Amino acid sequence: MALAASRSGQQARPARQAGANGPTQQSLKSAQTRAKLIEATIRCIVKVGYANTTTPQVAAEAGLSRGAMLHHFENGAALIKAAIVELHEKRLRAFRRAADTENHDTGALVRTYWKQLQKPGFVAFHELALAARTNSDLARILQPLQVEFRERFNAQAVMLFPEWQGRPREFYIAMALSQTMLEGLAIHLLTGAMSEEMVEPILLLLEGQLREMNPSIEAARAA
Repeated sequence: MALAASRSGQQARPARQAGANGPTQQSLKSAQTRAKLIEATIRCIVKVGYANTTTPQVAAEAGLSRGAMLHHFENGAALIKAAIVELHEKRLRAFRRAADTENHDTGALVRTYWKQLQKPGFVAFHELALAARTNSDLARILQPLQVEFRERFNAQAVMLFPEWQGRPREFYIAMALSQTMLEGLAIHLLTGAMSEEMVEPILLLLEGQLREMNPSIEAARAA
């Protein structure tokens, strides 16, 4: 049973609010348990796929009882939503770390994003995106979060890459080209549709195309 379609009659009890002087020991423990369950959900999706991931399986992966899990997430839909949010946050943090430098080397940025796509988080998200195509419950959760993520990602990119100011159209095309080419390449490798030896030539091709789209960046670096 897919997570987004699972239901439970047991309602999650709200976590106790932190005190005025900061988080309590109980609230910290609750946050840790929630994080453990979210990471367990992502691992299960990577291991067995979205369609085969169930709430009892997630609880077992996290080393918790199903009752303990339902204390924090009332059903599978709430759990999968939290997992998608965490996958988005991981991606935003990684992007911020890679781009938050004074010297934006095109090759280094391409390679950094490519490394991110080799991690389990990308496999999990790709699995969710495919499942949402035919699962209306999952689609209702995923699609609004995707819109929110795209808006946050674009706003962060504009802030982190001031050298593209004055060229907004080219910038958004460059971002879309990078994401589409690299994520497509990762999927082809994942499914066996492309050999490993093709990775390097494609990365070099992308780097060259991005430099051509804004030659002033490389000229400034060389100066």
